[in-house]
Amino acid sequence: VQLQASGGGLVQAGGSLRLSCTVSGRPFSSNDMGWFRQAPGKEREFVAAISRSGGSTVYSNSVKGRFTISRDTAKNTVYLQMNSLKPEDTAVYYCAARTATRLYLSLTSREYDYWGQGTQVTVSS
Repeated sequence: VQLQASGGGLVQAGGSLRLSCTVSGRPFSSNDMGWFRQAPGKEREFVAAISRSGGSTVYSNSVKGRFTISRDTAKNTVYLQMNSLKPEDTAVYYCAARTATRLYLSLTSREYDYWGQGTQVTVSS
């Protein structure tokens, strides 16, 4: 299973970016998908997750109302639309896939089985 993340870059505070993550090697609809991020010197933290059906989403409090996670089954791709970006959103963003079937979306990185390579997001003040 391979996850390929893209869409990062440098943006001014208040701007927007859309991250994409394409999954191959496993049926896309078999995975819950998540986005995590890691800033320099900090632990990896949960950002958002979406269920395999796309019917459920969950966000960290720090991004709720600004970020939107979505998925396109036809393109095997999950997206993270990031609006009203802040300097504290600067981090490497990782997409991840969880294969286990559960009744809840996980906010915990150890419950995700496959990871993308990360894409850098830098927000200047």
